[in-house]
Amino acid sequence: MLKRGFSQTYLKTIHNQLCAIFNFAVQFYDLKSNPCRKAGSMGKKHADEMKFWTKQEFELFIDEVMDKQTTYTIFMTFYWTGIRLGELLALTPSDIDFDKKTIKISKSYQRINGQDIITEPKTSKSKRIITAPNFLLDTIKEYLELFYDCDPRDYLFPVSKHYIERELKRGVEKAGIKKIRVHDFRHSHASLLIDMNFPILAVSNRLGHENIQTTLNVYGHLYPNKQKQLAERLEERYMEDLSCKQQVE
Repeated sequence: MLKRGFSQTYLKTIHNQLCAIFNFAVQFYDLKSNPCRKAGSMGKKHADEMKFWTKQEFELFIDEVMDKQTTYTIFMTFYWTGIRLGELLALTPSDIDFDKKTIKISKSYQRINGQDIITEPKTSKSKRIITAPNFLLDTIKEYLELFYDCDPRDYLFPVSKHYIERELKRGVEKAGIKKIRVHDFRHSHASLLIDMNFPILAVSNRLGHENIQTTLNVYGHLYPNKQKQLAERLEERYMEDLSCKQQVE
């Protein structure tokens, strides 16, 4: 039951914390042994190879799902904000501020035993305000115009996880691109931000990670190429300054 819905790296973190608690009990409270050692390890220290789409792949996909405005708006929101599935399904029209150009993330949606459950976001840092580009806000506004007398407290996207996964599969097959999970739109957004040279702190805050280390653990492997670009930019700046100095002399 514990493994359902959690990443391998998160399970490994939980396992390590439990081990530390029981080790403390063994040392100071006469617990005979650490039960985690008998139960065995859980999770993985490093995540499996990450899948994400480039902007070009996303454009091929989104062109194939434009025939359904709900589907189109959902995946545009996923890709251009990086929000989690539960966060998207919990959105209401009141969370969209078209004047301030922001989307408020303050809750998460789950379907448990046939019941709609609204919970706190994954971590305290997951409560956040995301700035949204104009084109995404225009897309959401056009989508909302489909509804008559929309209640600001209604779900913005009254669909199921199954619907989203089915529409993802449909778009992938029509576009002829590699298959990814719904959660991989979050990775795709992070990859886009990193490719656009946004600093790690900005990426971390936008994704709602608890700390920068979490962001580095997940996306750090995407940064090595940036180090090469950094060195090249420094080289260009040095040569420009040297050239100017020689001209003056």
